[in-house]
Amino acid sequence: MRDTDVCKKTKGPNFVTLPNGRKLTRSDLPPSNTKRWVASRKASVVLAVQAGLIDMGEVCEMYDLSQEEFDCWVDAVKIHGISALKVTKLQKYRQP
Repeated sequence: MRDTDVCKKTKGPNFVTLPNGRKLTRSDLPPSNTKRWVASRKASVVLAVQAGLIDMGEVCEMYDLSQEEFDCWVDAVKIHGISALKVTKLQKYRQP
C-alpha cells in the first residue's frame, strides 16, 4: 500500500448539511495553497466555519490568514452578504 492510498483523517465531520439541503465537504473548500481569494472562495470558507465543518483556528492555519482578516470576511457576509467579499466592492462596504 502506498502513502497516497491512505485516507487522511481530519478533525471534525466529513461533511455538513446546509439549510438548503446541500452537503458541504472539505473537498469543496479551496486548496490550502490558495493565493487568489475571489468572493466565492472566501464565502465557502466562511460557510464551512459557520456550519461547523472546520474551525476558525484550522482555517487560519491552513490558509495562512490572521484571525482579524477572517473576522472581516465573516462580518462582511453578516452585514452585507456574499457580494461584500468582492474586492471591487471593498470601498462600498467599508466601515466608516
